[in-house]
Amino acid sequence: MGKLLLERFETESLALMPGQKVRVTVLSHHPWGVLVEIAGYENAGLSASIDMIQQFSRTTGSHDELLALYPPTGSQIEAVIEQIHRWYPPVSVRLSIRPADLESLAWRCDFCGEPTTVSPGGDTLILDVRSNDGPGSHTVISHRHCLAERIRPENTGERARAVKIGKM
Repeated sequence: MGKLLLERFETESLALMPGQKVRVTVLSHHPWGVLVEIAGYENAGLSASIDMIQQFSRTTGSHDELLALYPPTGSQIEAVIEQIHRWYPPVSVRLSIRPADLESLAWRCDFCGEPTTVSPGGDTLILDVRSNDGPGSHTVISHRHCLAERIRPENTGERARAVKIGKM
């Protein structure tokens, strides 16, 4: 049986991770939010957006108040990556501009369901799950200890690395 050459539909976005701050340019307004372009990834074929309704509808009193929060088309703003979906092209990046998220993004651990700090300095590991059977990947968010606890107890080296990776 011959080897199949596995071709990823893109790899440039692998440098992007949840919790990472990025600079974006607002391309267009839509009823649900805005489409943006991530600086440095202009030709990467990414679809990047900020869902303004999801982020701000609970804290605004009217539709006009929500629309007033939309950053102007053409403006450059700071955002933080919430999610990246690499299931199929194009890669989809969902961003947040909530002030609290820009300060420190929290997300639920995919193992225990409790909040974890995804921003640098937090207690999160971000796993990029891929298959040898085809392109695409999935991001899993985990507390360090949740991942370490799921590694076989006799595999002490991998458990220790899960707890220490990325820490100085």
